[in-house]
Amino acid sequence: MLLDGKVAVIYGGGGKVGGAVAGAFAREGARVHLAGRTAATLDAVAARIRAAGGAAETAVLDALDEAAVDAHADAVAAAEGSLDISFNLVEPGVVQGTPLAGMSLADFEGGIHRALRTLFLTSRAAARHMVPRGSGVILVFGGHGPPTAGVGGLQVALQAQETLAQALAAELGPHGVRTVTLQTGGIPESIPADLPIRDEVTAAIEGATLLGRAATLADVGDVAAFVASDRARTITGSAVNITCGATAG
Repeated sequence: MLLDGKVAVIYGGGGKVGGAVAGAFAREGARVHLAGRTAATLDAVAARIRAAGGAAETAVLDALDEAAVDAHADAVAAAEGSLDISFNLVEPGVVQGTPLAGMSLADFEGGIHRALRTLFLTSRAAARHMVPRGSGVILVFGGHGPPTAGVGGLQVALQAQETLAQALAAELGPHGVRTVTLQTGGIPESIPADLPIRDEVTAAIEGATLLGRAATLADVGDVAAFVASDRARTITGSAVNITCGATAG
């Protein structure tokens, strides 16, 4: 198994993407720790993992809370003996659909602040345990694509996260810690079912690809498991493109 014996913390582990990644990690032998703000969704993901023979623990946690993030990472490392993989999949809650010129400052900067704060705090907490061991993987989700109208501060947030990921890779690389972004062009399965323009958004995502289809949640989980494994030990400071060709080159 790709991740046999590894310990992974997934922030936002109760969400659709977080659940898919957690399931893939567990199937590959990792012990997964799911962190998020809603106990019910975390417990549901953990129950599926355990029913399939995997190992999962849950913790109700706000990834914006510095003390809580640090304490949780410390507790996981103390209980497990290591913290090998950290993946921040917390939704930034970006306001979309309003032109930038008509958007309030609060709506524009809110998601950017949340995206950067959660990534910084979770990555720092993990790095403090990975560096002394000389190994570890920090994963970042949703690298930016071509300029898109109507998405508010989303692309700004994603570009900022990717820049932070590259800075982490430069600083942590000499200590054996890798940082990799999974660049997606959108995952239709993760779009809320009650979104009025869900079909239009899905069509736009799929229409922009070279393959005529978008990555699935299962695809994201499978690629994340590979990137987090030692088989991808040469990859750091870059984005792994799983956009089905929407972002080529």
